[in-house]
Amino acid sequence: MTTGAQTPLPPARPKRSRLRTFLPLGVAAWLVLEIWLLTLVAGATSGLVVFLVLLAGLVAGSVVIKRAGRRAFRKLSEALQQQQGGMMPEAARPGREGNGLMMLGGLLLMIPGLASDAVGLLLLLPPVQKIVSRSAERTFERKLREARPGTLGGAFQQARMHQPDGKVVQGEVIRDEPGETPPPRPPLTH
Repeated sequence: MTTGAQTPLPPARPKRSRLRTFLPLGVAAWLVLEIWLLTLVAGATSGLVVFLVLLAGLVAGSVVIKRAGRRAFRKLSEALQQQQGGMMPEAARPGREGNGLMMLGGLLLMIPGLASDAVGLLLLLPPVQKIVSRSAERTFERKLREARPGTLGGAFQQARMHQPDGKVVQGEVIRDEPGETPPPRPPLTH
């Protein structure tokens, strides 16, 4: 039996971003490439050589990450000392590169595989770090310019509103004014 009211349409699904579409495909292709390269090297040499290459990448990556972490901690302590002395901290000065790309390079060295080792080694080179950081900075600034105005709280509110369960609670907001008695509430029943 129908009441004559239109059935509400389900809300349109938001368009899926390109990153969410292609990231799983990219990860799968990366894994296939890594396995293919390892089997190619193992076929040309031996399994021991592949094991030693993977072990060397693990050790080199951990050394790079440890070194970058120590340098970041040293810069932080120097900045705090300079700030207490009333000087502008060196880390806040423009034109200074961070340790993020060096740590990423170390992490890529630690991940088993030859392609990740090659990319990790490239990220350890200062000219490559400058190019990548400039590119990332330009992309970040462009995304900020394209972003709609609003507050960060508004962004979190929007994220909460579009939950995948699709539940919507219809209601009405009633504000109690000072001096007014609230309307009686119906009794709670089981």
